[in-house]
Amino acid sequence: MAGRIEDYALIGDLQTAALVGRDGSVDWLCLPRFDSPACFAGLLGDARHGAWRLAPTAGGTCTARRYRPDSLVLETDWETPQGAVRVTDFMPHRDRVPQLIRIVEGLRGSVPVRAELRLRFNHGRVAPWVRRTERHRVAVAGPDSAWLRVPPGVHTFGQDGATLSEFTVRAGEQVPFVLTWQPSHQHIPPRTDPAQLLERTVAGWHDWAASCRYTGEWRDAVLRSLITLKALAYEPTGGIVAAPTASLPEQIGGERNWDYRFCWLRDSSMTLAALLRSGFREEAAAWRKWLLRAIAGDPGDLQTVYGVAGERGLPETVAGWLPGYRGSTPVRFGNAAVHQLQLDVYGEVVDTLHLALLAGIPMERQVWSLLRSLMSYLEQHWSEPDEGLWEVRRGRRHFVHSKVMSWVAADRAVRMAESTGLPAPVDRWRAMRDKIHADVCANGYHRGRGVFVQHYGGTDLDAATLFIVKTGFLPPDDRRVIRTVEAVRSELDHGGFVRRYSTGPDADGMPGTEGAFLACSFWLADALAAIGRRDEARELFARVVALGNDLGLLSEQWDPLEKLQLGNTPQAFTHVALVNSAFVLSGA
Repeated sequence: MAGRIEDYALIGDLQTAALVGRDGSVDWLCLPRFDSPACFAGLLGDARHGAWRLAPTAGGTCTARRYRPDSLVLETDWETPQGAVRVTDFMPHRDRVPQLIRIVEGLRGSVPVRAELRLRFNHGRVAPWVRRTERHRVAVAGPDSAWLRVPPGVHTFGQDGATLSEFTVRAGEQVPFVLTWQPSHQHIPPRTDPAQLLERTVAGWHDWAASCRYTGEWRDAVLRSLITLKALAYEPTGGIVAAPTASLPEQIGGERNWDYRFCWLRDSSMTLAALLRSGFREEAAAWRKWLLRAIAGDPGDLQTVYGVAGERGLPETVAGWLPGYRGSTPVRFGNAAVHQLQLDVYGEVVDTLHLALLAGIPMERQVWSLLRSLMSYLEQHWSEPDEGLWEVRRGRRHFVHSKVMSWVAADRAVRMAESTGLPAPVDRWRAMRDKIHADVCANGYHRGRGVFVQHYGGTDLDAATLFIVKTGFLPPDDRRVIRTVEAVRSELDHGGFVRRYSTGPDADGMPGTEGAFLACSFWLADALAAIGRRDEARELFARVVALGNDLGLLSEQWDPLEKLQLGNTPQAFTHVALVNSAFVLSGA
C-alpha cells in the first residue's frame, strides 16, 4: 500500500516529476511528460502497479531526508545495525531523453542493499517484456521502452515480473542506477556520467534560485515553494501543471479524485503572479507565449484547462484496474472540467497580463489584440451563470467570485489602456466595470446576514469571497468586507483551518466531504492582515506552513481530524498562496 501523502518527496526535470517515499520507493512517475501514462502507478495501488524501491535490505523507512540546499536533489539516509547509507535521487534537466538517477552511497560500515524495479506502463496496466543487453536491462511495451543501467559488478536478475539487484555498499563507495525512457523504436540511449549530471543539476537549481528576491523571515518556506512551482512548469512550452499527480483523494475512500496534471489558466496565472513577485521574469514571458498559443482562436472557446502543450481534448476516463489510493475510487485520468464555463479565468488571465506589464514586460500588440478579444467576449457574457472557481458538477449558478473576477478583468484592462495608450474602448470597459460592481453589491451581498455569499440568491458562504478584498473590489475597512471575513473564519472553520465551502450533493453535485483547503487558509491570513489583524494573520500563516511535510511540501487539503494531507501533491495552488501570503505579511 502507498504511504501517506506527506511521506512523498518530489523530484523532476522540468518536463515531468516523480514521487519518492520515505521507504525509498518511487511510486509515481509519468513519462515522458507530466500528463503521459504512468510507468510507476503504485501510488494509486501497490507495487504491482509499478514502483522502484531502493533501500537497505532490512527495509523500513529512512532515518532522515533532505533536499540539497536550493535544489530539487533529494538525499535520503538510513541508519542500520550494519552501518549507514545514503540514496541521492534526482532527474537531470534533460538534453534529449528523461532520466531518473539514484546513487547509493556508503557512509559507514557495510550495508546490504536491495533494488526492486517493477515497471508497468499505461498507468500500471501493461507489464513489459524485459531483456538483457551488454550494459542494460531493457523493458519494452508498445511505444515505451525503459533502459536500466547499473555499474559493472552489480548483478541484476528477474523475479516475479521485477528486476532485482542485491549488493553490499561500503563506506566511501557509490553505486549509481540510471533509468532512461525513450520511444521503443529508437536505439540504445546515449551513455551518461551520473556524477557529472548530479553536479550540473545542483548547479542549475542553485543558479535559478539565486534570482529569488524574497528576503523575509519565511525565506526557507518561500524558496522551497518557488522551487516546487518551477518544478511544475513544462519547460518546452511554458505551461504550468496544477500538480504532478492524479486521483489522490480529497477524502480517504471517497469519490473526489481528480487528475491535476494539466494547465489550468487560473492556477497558471496565480503561479506566474507569485513567480513575478519573486523576481522570475523568464517564466512569466514563457507562460505568456504558452497562453497565446493555447487560447488562439475564438475567445468564446476559451477553456479552463489545457494540456501542457495547449491540447484542448482531455477526456475524463476511469481506470478500473487501479484500486485507488487506499481504496479511493474511481481513479480518474483526464478532466471533464475542460467543458465547463468558468468566467473567473478571464479575470485571472487579464490580471496576470497587468502584473507582467507592471514588472516591465512590454505589452506587444498581438498580446493586446488577444486581451481586447477576451474583453469583447466577457462584455457579452459576464452576466451569465457558470460552474465557477470550484468546478461544481450540479449546474451553473451566478457565483459571486466569478462576477468579482470579471470586474477584475475590466479594472485591469482599463488600467493597462490608460498606462500604455494602446487603442481600446476604454469608456465601455469603465462602464462594464461599474455595472459589474453594482450588480455584485446588489445581488451577491445578503443583507439579512450582512455578508457576501457564494452565489446570487443563496445564503451559504464561500472562501473565494475573500477575493473581494484581495483584488481591491472593496476597501478593507468596508463593513461588508469585515463581516464577510469574520463569517468565513467562523462558519467555514475546520479544525482551525478553512473549508472552501460547505460540501455535499446540493452544494457541488458530489457525494462525500473533504478536508480543509490550504490555499483558502492562506487567503484568510491575507484578508485578516488587510483588515488590520496582522497578529492573527501571522499566527494562521505559521500554522498552515507547519502542515508541510519534513521537506516543506504541501498538498491541496488537510484532514484536521486524522492529521493527514489530502488531495493531489504537491499542489501549485497551495504553494502559490504561501508565497503571496509571505509577501503580504512581510510588508513587501
